[in-house]
Amino acid sequence: MNKKEFEIKVSKSEKPIIIDFWATWCAPCMATKPVLEKLAKEYADKVQFMPINADDSREVLEQFRVYGIPTVVTLRDGKEVGRVTGAQGEAGYRAMFEALAQGKEVKIPLTAFDRMLRLGAGGLFVAIGIYNSNWLLAGIGAILAFLGIYDRCPIWNAIVGMFKKQGA
Repeated sequence: MNKKEFEIKVSKSEKPIIIDFWATWCAPCMATKPVLEKLAKEYADKVQFMPINADDSREVLEQFRVYGIPTVVTLRDGKEVGRVTGAQGEAGYRAMFEALAQGKEVKIPLTAFDRMLRLGAGGLFVAIGIYNSNWLLAGIGAILAFLGIYDRCPIWNAIVGMFKKQGA
């Protein structure tokens, strides 16, 4: 699909769009394809699903600055409102479809494993940094640990909300 064909499809769509950038040689793409197709059928009346073969659509990839696949991009009124690169589980993709269908902000929730991994690794870095008086390492650990809880932090959400209002 070239850029012009893509823009015509997007402009004709009356529903929000989920674009799946994939390739036949990409193992994670092939693993997520059945999940995305299942969700596309389930949400067909609310969301338009558009799979785009990355090998055949260089112009569209460049337009969206897609550097890795699989990448799933969500569009509302022709504007990007969400993106995730890398394979996700059904729960993550379902959250994207559901949020887009309901007109809400598109977010991929952290899995419990991801959250615990970030908190554990961050805590370990902080402990090693403090033990060795390496404050840079401790600071990196604190940031890593924060990445495990940022989505639940009311101060972070308020700050991000302020920036989103200014950008709108």
